[in-house]
Amino acid sequence: MRHSDISLFKSLSEELDPKVLQRKFLLSLLELQGVGRGSIWIKREDKILCIEAVGVESENVKNVEIDAGRPSVVGWVIEHGKMTIAEPKADKRHYRELEEKLAIKGSLILCLPLFLRDQTVYGAVQIIDTFPETSRLNLDQEYLDHIQDLVNIGSTSLANAIYYNNSLKEADALRQTLNIIRSEQVVLGQSPVFLKVLERIRTYAVTDYPVLITGESGTGKELAANRIHELSNRRDKPFLVQNCSAIPENLLESELFGHRKGAFSGAIENKIGLFEAADGGTVFLDEIGDMPLSLQARILRVIQNSEIKPVGQTRVKKVDIRIISATNINIQEAVNTGGFRQDLFFRLSVLPLQLPPLRDRKEDIPLLFRHFMKRESLRMGLPAKPTMPEAMRMLIDYAWDGNIRELENIARYLLVVVDSDIIEPQDLPFFYDLGRVMAPVSPPGAGGPPAAVGAIAPDPGRYLAFGERTWEQVEKAYVRYLLEHYDGNVTRAAKAAAINRSTFASRMRKLNITKA
Repeated sequence: MRHSDISLFKSLSEELDPKVLQRKFLLSLLELQGVGRGSIWIKREDKILCIEAVGVESENVKNVEIDAGRPSVVGWVIEHGKMTIAEPKADKRHYRELEEKLAIKGSLILCLPLFLRDQTVYGAVQIIDTFPETSRLNLDQEYLDHIQDLVNIGSTSLANAIYYNNSLKEADALRQTLNIIRSEQVVLGQSPVFLKVLERIRTYAVTDYPVLITGESGTGKELAANRIHELSNRRDKPFLVQNCSAIPENLLESELFGHRKGAFSGAIENKIGLFEAADGGTVFLDEIGDMPLSLQARILRVIQNSEIKPVGQTRVKKVDIRIISATNINIQEAVNTGGFRQDLFFRLSVLPLQLPPLRDRKEDIPLLFRHFMKRESLRMGLPAKPTMPEAMRMLIDYAWDGNIRELENIARYLLVVVDSDIIEPQDLPFFYDLGRVMAPVSPPGAGGPPAAVGAIAPDPGRYLAFGERTWEQVEKAYVRYLLEHYDGNVTRAAKAAAINRSTFASRMRKLNITKA
């Protein structure tokens, strides 16, 4: 009998769902003792909670909470870590408030502790006899010891199942968080000038008026537009984007308004345009300043009358959209020179939003850089690299002509290229080192001492905005620049780059660059 009992309880260890397991566990105990009521209790901080109850009136017992300071049989067992037998009518430890609510009273209680592997008590199980006259509980000490052994097996399985289930929930929550971090383009900043922008975004979001976002390339105009949409009452509808400078005029018209089959060569089927597809939502027109004049008149009609007419179709369609546009050119100057319709400019700029360049919000550079480093490390499965204060100062002092996009690119570059666990000043590409005096480079073969470490002035004719290039292109340009100035001398080039010769040579091989 004992062997079969142990096999029964060992089989419970295969069940990983805590709810299923605790019910099986409790029903098995009641079957062994031949009684009709039982419950499992877990201590949580200053409460003792019934997580499972079976048998008569179990619905009135499950989820009951007992203050740990109140007298109760389960509280006593959890505190002392040993089994006990109690008569509800006479035992002062009994929690009578619960018993009073039950129509069928308990006549005898057998309560056993639940242990973790380290013998810590985390709860208790109650087996209750409800027969008023003759007790059905087997209270023989040898049998009770046997029951406790079985409970120990079951309680360990239950604790493992609860831990496993909690781990799955935590892992699932972590995966969701990581997915958000990996994919989300967030709007970050703490500088006063940027906080004003955020406040204006929140103000604009509660309206449906057109917004015109201006600012240099890379300042985050699309992110700002998306943020306005997310805060608006259109958040559950589409947010669709069209770059007005990316495609020819005839294709742009079709992309925005759609077309009928046969409207032009290549129109082999009907196509829904962006304005119709975004009905109820927001359309973001990027680089609106590059839109052809002939198409500007049609956009004006969309704003004025909320009407669109697909290419090749005679009937108009009503649409409900909000238009947010953006440009990095001086659009007022374009209006003055006739390159942009004045009436459309006034329609689009009901709510103007000027985004500051990154050089005007230097307080945000460390925050943004750490965010990009963390996000890219999660995407690539690499550890994020902290930055030495001197290297961060160089980043803060840099002009950032490519703005936030350029900062994002340098974070990617450093994450991939830097071999050490921390980003040091010498890890930055040469034109970020604005904190040191840049001495001129002596021509090859000229007299005088060699240039100081890191003292290379970039050739203005060779300089390109970092935000326009990938990190591999930047590194190749830097390595070639050094080798050219030092006539292929790897040792001197490495010294100027402030890295070991072996590291410099390794990167040359990785980039497929020779001394020639």
